[in-house]
Parts: sequence; C-alpha cells; structure tokens
Amino acid sequence: MDVSFLGGPLPQRGVGIVAPFDFALDRELWRWVPDDVSLHLTRTPFVPVEVSLDLARLVSEHETLREAVRALSAVAPEVVAYACTSGSFVGGTAGERAMTAAMEDAGDVPALTTSGALLDALREIGARRIALVTPYTKSVTDSLEEYLDEAGIGITGRCYLGLTRHIWRVPYRDVVDMAREAVVDAPDALFISCTNLPTYDVIPQLEAELRMPVLSANQVTMWAALRALGKQAVGPYQALLDPVARRGPAAMTSSPGTSLTQPLAHETDGLVEPGEQPVDHEPEAALAGAGTESGEPLEGSPDLGYGQPAHPEERGGGAQPPA
Repeated sequence: MDVSFLGGPLPQRGVGIVAPFDFALDRELWRWVPDDVSLHLTRTPFVPVEVSLDLARLVSEHETLREAVRALSAVAPEVVAYACTSGSFVGGTAGERAMTAAMEDAGDVPALTTSGALLDALREIGARRIALVTPYTKSVTDSLEEYLDEAGIGITGRCYLGLTRHIWRVPYRDVVDMAREAVVDAPDALFISCTNLPTYDVIPQLEAELRMPVLSANQVTMWAALRALGKQAVGPYQALLDPVARRGPAAMTSSPGTSLTQPLAHETDGLVEPGEQPVDHEPEAALAGAGTESGEPLEGSPDLGYGQPAHPEERGGGAQPPA
C-alpha cells in the first residue's frame, strides 16, 4: 500500500534531559510533554555512592554536565535541562547559576536545572512560604532548605524519609502521608523534592485536599523546559500548569451565582468553617484510581516502604519557623 500521502511524521521539537545515572522515571517526564515535543535523555556516569550530599556533588560536576550536553548536541535539542534537584541545589544559588552557565557554554542552547526551575515556579504562583517533602536524609534536606532560604523562601514545615537508595520505589501513599504532616502553619504551597520520586498522579489529589498549589521536582523541570520552547506542559488539575486550578477546586465547579468559600489552606481533615459549604473531595477514591509509575500499591504499608519511618521530629509538630 502506498502511504506516501501521509507526508511523514509530524515535526518534533527537542528537549535535552541530563539525568543522574540512577534516574528511573523517564516515563513520568514524558507524561507532561505534548505530542509535538520529544525528550532526548542522557545520564551521568555511574559512581558507587548512595544518595547523599557527596553523590549530589559528584553528579553535578561541571565537566560531567558539559560532557552530557555535548552528547545531546548530536540530536540538536532547543533547550537542555539538568533533571536533578539535589545536584542543582547542593552548591547554593551561585552554584546553580554556574551549572546552568557551564551547560549553556557546552551546548550553545538555553539550559536550566530543577532547582532553578523550582524558584521560577514559586515566583510564577507567588509563593514565598512553603512546606517541603523529601525522600532524602536529614543532611540533604537541610541543604535544600538552605538553598531556599538563600533565595528568600521561608519553610513552614517539612517531612523526609531518610532514604539513600531506591527512591523511585516509594509509593504514592507515603508521599501523601508526608504531605499531610508537612503542611502546617498555612504555607503558600507544597514542594515535593527529588526527580526520582513519583508524583505525577498524586499532585491533583493533594491540591484538592490541601487547598494549595503542589509542585514537584519533575513537574517544575518539565514546565520550565517546555516554557523555554514556548510550549505548555500538560497535566490534569495542576495549579502550576492551569491558572484556573490556582484559584482552587471551587473554580472548577462553581456556576454563575454560586459562591463556594474555600476552607483554610491547612485544613486536611474535611472540616469546614462555619458558613462554608462542604465539598466532597474523595481523596481516597482519587488515589485509588491513580496510576503508579513504580507499580507499588497506593494503599500503604505500616512503614514507609523500606522499614524507615519518616522522622517524627520533622512531621507536623516539627514545623520550621519562617525564614
């Protein structure tokens, strides 16, 4: 059969992705990408080090990034993103800018990092005080907080898992549990760190339940990379991607002449203030219908995946004073 009339495949625009050697969520990145954009991924060289500040420094050395960008230049991406949160915040804001400059010098195209994209995303939604969820150890989580403090972002609460490996296997249930306990003192937004932590399906559920924007490492990376092309990331009910979603769940369902007052940002127990109309968010049902990148069940086990409970001093009552 003659198929010449089809005219060939649609033209594609390219985004180059430099990922750490242990990155396991390639498919999650693709879920934010429109059909006319292709991702071109490469990885940093393997080093026998567990997730730590040492690993963050090793995978973000300038020569390592330059070599990765040079490899990507063969397929001519229009922008290059370094998809690693810890690797791009470990050197502070000056270190992040230096990484970006090294990548741009090597590839002669615009470049960005996950941590730089996070700051851009926080500016986009007007968030100055945020809660943090991370899979990291305390020392790596502290380094993220220091990076944000340097950028003028206050931390109202945080929760971390203390993991040093296999972060991509963390189920959504554990992410949700941490988010609920990190969100104290009414932050402007929640940030879920680490590009190796699955988040795509859980973001809409958390935004509906917590009444605030929820950002994640992979989300902000793809949002910023696609924006550099003049394209929009795709994703269901995510405040960063959809201005309507930023106004809260009521904006999606209210009709003319109907006023739905939103509960306070820190309410997560389904209660409403006097005079407000209750809204059924069905968070459990939302999670039950969400897919998992890791294949783990959404209904969590008594521990947090690896027998390492989240640190109680950092959950709920471990709120940090605003910076």
